[in-house]
Amino acid sequence: MNSFLSTVEKLPKGHPIEVYYRESDLIQELLFELTDANPVEDFQKYFNIFNQLTTIEKRFARKENQLFPYLEKHGWEGPSQGMWSFHDNLRAQIKLLNDYNTEKNTAKIIDNIPYLVEGIKRLLSIEDMRLFPNSLELLTEEEWKEFYQGDEEIGWMLTEKPEPYPAIVAAAYVHPSEDFTKRDLTFSLENTFHYDEGYMTPEQVNLLLRFLPIDITFVDENDKVIFYNRGEDRVFPRSKGIIGREVKFCHPPKSVDMVLRIVAEFKAGTKDVAEFWFNFKGRIIHIRYFAIRDNDKKYKGVIEMSQDITDIQKLEGQKRLLDWD
Repeated sequence: MNSFLSTVEKLPKGHPIEVYYRESDLIQELLFELTDANPVEDFQKYFNIFNQLTTIEKRFARKENQLFPYLEKHGWEGPSQGMWSFHDNLRAQIKLLNDYNTEKNTAKIIDNIPYLVEGIKRLLSIEDMRLFPNSLELLTEEEWKEFYQGDEEIGWMLTEKPEPYPAIVAAAYVHPSEDFTKRDLTFSLENTFHYDEGYMTPEQVNLLLRFLPIDITFVDENDKVIFYNRGEDRVFPRSKGIIGREVKFCHPPKSVDMVLRIVAEFKAGTKDVAEFWFNFKGRIIHIRYFAIRDNDKKYKGVIEMSQDITDIQKLEGQKRLLDWD
């Protein structure tokens, strides 16, 4: 273990790989404490250590959503397949132990802890011998500098947030929608617009909105309907005539006062969400209104979202396998 440590020690503070190794030290310490803990004699001590170890999910998520995509760009897709499956196996073991923790089934806990401990040790070894050394060889310095914001959104296991990499002098915040830093992408940017997270053509945006299994109506800051999506099975009918119409004329008289109050509260900044659910033609309909505000918290309109949740409400238990066959 840590055969790669001499290289890691030369990395600047906050470098994503250096941070992963700080986490590795914490994980090994927690594994030792977990192995030494006795859930029969002191369940709470064991439980606290176990819960701290389960924050390893943040490490898994950073690798899957941050590191692996960059490796794919360089033609190494193995981690996205094999190591991700390894993560899922460990997640399953953690879930199983969580079930036993809820029951305080100490016999089962003692039986299963070694499998989790050995699985994580094996993962750390693979990271140390293959994943991280190869990552340093494949990724450019400019690519490593792009990690911090995404890593921060997901989080770390460490009790203190790592230093930004590269070290930065305080600068004005740049919203993702205004960040036009050129990055190497695997798809064309022709005829696309830059949204908060990614790029889409107008056609792709239209398709996305059309196929969303939910009805959307957007009313602007002047109380005019400026958009609705045209899905296959709308809960409530809409037609082109609604575009440009004042919202107060788009609802039946009995509900207009309620709609106008929602808009007024949203404009005043006293409320941000309103929701309702009711039976309609034998189906259960869920309606939500959300205030839309810009980066300066200025009111820019309201979005109405309607969804038939009849079948969703009937769901029980779990479904984790595809049943097409």
